[in-house]
Amino acid sequence: MKIRALPSLALAGACLTLGLSIAFSGARADESHADTPPSQIRRLTESQYRNVVADVFGPDIKIVGRFEPDLRIDGLQAVGTSAVSVTAAGLEQYENLARSISAQVTDEQHRAKLVRCVPTPADQNGAACARQFFQRVGLQLYRRPLSDAEVTALTKATTDATTTLGDFHAGLAATLSGMLTSPEFLFRIDRPAPSRRNIDAWSKASRLSFLFWNSMPDQTLLDEARSGALDTQAGLTKAVDRLIASPRFEQGVRAFFTDYLRLDGMDELAKDSLIYPAFSQAISTSLREQTLRTISWFLVERKGDYRDLFTTRSIAMNRSLGPIYDIPVSKADWFMYEFPQSDPRSGLLTHASMLAQHSHPGRTSPTLRGVALREIFLCEKIPAPPANVNFAVVQNVDNPTLKTTRARLQAHLDDEECASCHRRTDPIGLGLEQFDGAGQFRKVEHDEVIDVSGDFEKQAFNGAAALGQLFRNNPRVSSCLVQSAWRYANGRNPSGKDGAEIAKLDQSFAAGGHRFPSLMRAIALDPAFYTMPRLGPERRLATVRRMKETG
Repeated sequence: MKIRALPSLALAGACLTLGLSIAFSGARADESHADTPPSQIRRLTESQYRNVVADVFGPDIKIVGRFEPDLRIDGLQAVGTSAVSVTAAGLEQYENLARSISAQVTDEQHRAKLVRCVPTPADQNGAACARQFFQRVGLQLYRRPLSDAEVTALTKATTDATTTLGDFHAGLAATLSGMLTSPEFLFRIDRPAPSRRNIDAWSKASRLSFLFWNSMPDQTLLDEARSGALDTQAGLTKAVDRLIASPRFEQGVRAFFTDYLRLDGMDELAKDSLIYPAFSQAISTSLREQTLRTISWFLVERKGDYRDLFTTRSIAMNRSLGPIYDIPVSKADWFMYEFPQSDPRSGLLTHASMLAQHSHPGRTSPTLRGVALREIFLCEKIPAPPANVNFAVVQNVDNPTLKTTRARLQAHLDDEECASCHRRTDPIGLGLEQFDGAGQFRKVEHDEVIDVSGDFEKQAFNGAAALGQLFRNNPRVSSCLVQSAWRYANGRNPSGKDGAEIAKLDQSFAAGGHRFPSLMRAIALDPAFYTMPRLGPERRLATVRRMKETG
């Protein structure tokens, strides 16, 4: 069944109303805005969109099509969701997705299970069935109850479309398609409680479910919002503990670390097949899965100390990754593998996902790796290189005099303009040089033994395992995780009094043994997590100016 695009005055009106709160823009997919204002609106990420559709309609509903790129601000896409909106091209992509989803929901294979009703002789235009459908599905899609006026408008849109298209299910699909392109679905909208100081219970339910499960609230959480249980400390604590105890908590942990470690970059990672024949897109996908499985196993299943991720010799493994790690693997399925003490691999820094992603297609890059380690794990900001920098010396891997990457980088440092940043990044990046651009171990480069010595925070080390130990012991590493988790949960950068709240979280994280579930629990039980963000006069004026500029 094809769904024809019908004009929707309701959708146009919703977009116009929401435009008062969102500045529509065509921002690039990777930008940095350190002073991101607090936002009451966050666009669903691609993974959240997919999860919500699966939760509402079932996993057999196929989502095929492109999504508008998510925006990464200061390292996190979660912060970007508060600053990015939907371009004209993006809305067209959402419309195509919505028509496809709606057609599947209402087709002969799914309608009995998902629509759950058909027009009766007494309900010839299908109004009663449509009303029943939208009351149920609307609560799930919008993460709040629909008003009587909204249900009435959706019902009328369906009956009108049914008359135009000559088929009830086609009319229902057309209206559902409009819901799936509505800002109420595409954005997580925090609404104020009657006091207007905090968000309401429905908004609390959404915040909790997207934080812990990376998806919409389930029926239990929606019931707790309706009953007012989430507005009491006891009810909130009970809900948080249930969400963490659920197997779905792993889904939320994976979503956070995908964002935090920038593992979405593995989706488009390409390597020179002549230089790295063992590497492929399928391997790249498996490497991402390997890191996420290792983290979930260590932090959720074992409830381990976060810092030990940098030194553990345990790693998720399957047969396809055996050649990358140069180990024989007979098991086809995933299992936990333990590197021997003599192995150069130890901890997260030596995962091939991290090593391959922060390298060039045909060679390593101590600089890219060093930048990644400092920005991700230390929350530092490394400026981009000047536009006129000459990289010829570094890029010439066939230089007969400068055979190793270390030697070529040293020559490059003769340029004092480059040296200030390279002194921060290269010493730690060079400590990982025994792993090539695909993350495979090697001892020599152009027949010269690779030197992996260096210093980090005025402490000397030799090799990746020693560097991982230094990261494990550095309090800035755990503090950076706390800050990033707070930013991820709130969808914005800290400002004003937020620093004091983050400092408290940091102290409790350390006192509790650096357990990640406990950190997320503390964030969710902090009253500040449910406070309506406030814009100061300057930011309020800037927001109004942006709205005028964007129409």
